[in-house]
Amino acid sequence: MSYIAIVDYGAGNLMSVHNSLDFLGCENKIADSPAVIEGASGVILPGVGAFPDAMDALHASGLTDAVLAAAAEKPFLGICLGMQMLFEQSDEVRSCKGLGLLPGRIGRIPTKLKLPQIGWNRLEILRPNAMTEGLQQGDHVYFVHSFMVFPSREEDLAAVTDYGTRVPAMVARGHLFGCQFHPEKSGTVGLHMLKNFVNLTEVGQ
Repeated sequence: MSYIAIVDYGAGNLMSVHNSLDFLGCENKIADSPAVIEGASGVILPGVGAFPDAMDALHASGLTDAVLAAAAEKPFLGICLGMQMLFEQSDEVRSCKGLGLLPGRIGRIPTKLKLPQIGWNRLEILRPNAMTEGLQQGDHVYFVHSFMVFPSREEDLAAVTDYGTRVPAMVARGHLFGCQFHPEKSGTVGLHMLKNFVNLTEVGQ
């Protein structure tokens, strides 16, 4: 049976993603072993907290190799901190290496506005992709973060938002996607994006 794997490495907001996929009628499994990730049609990497703690937890879980293999060959979505982990390096708390799937680094949002950014903000779609299909410019999604990605390749940047500076909201390259916002907490717009992701997999066929 086809399913979406939600990576459980002890540092992710699993249940809201799981509940959203259940609401969409999408078969999904909490993945705490490499075998569950390897057997999935698509993979979601959630994340909350500090970057170094999340990377340490991922490595300790023994799931890193399975995550890297999945990201290389099947639809893969990083959410919030999970998106940041797709990149090479973070300066949060201390210098820490990420998964290195996309070039760039993570740093504090250079804004005079209050951090963290918490709440709804509008999307400016720069490069439409499979996950943004059916969205409108200015659709609002839900953010909770103090750090942002500084991508090395402008073409990896799919959407941005304004928070006193241009903040990357979404990245995309091939079947690899990342959302700085929480689609699972972004109402009908977020559910639509998750459905778009599911439709890229055998689960959505």
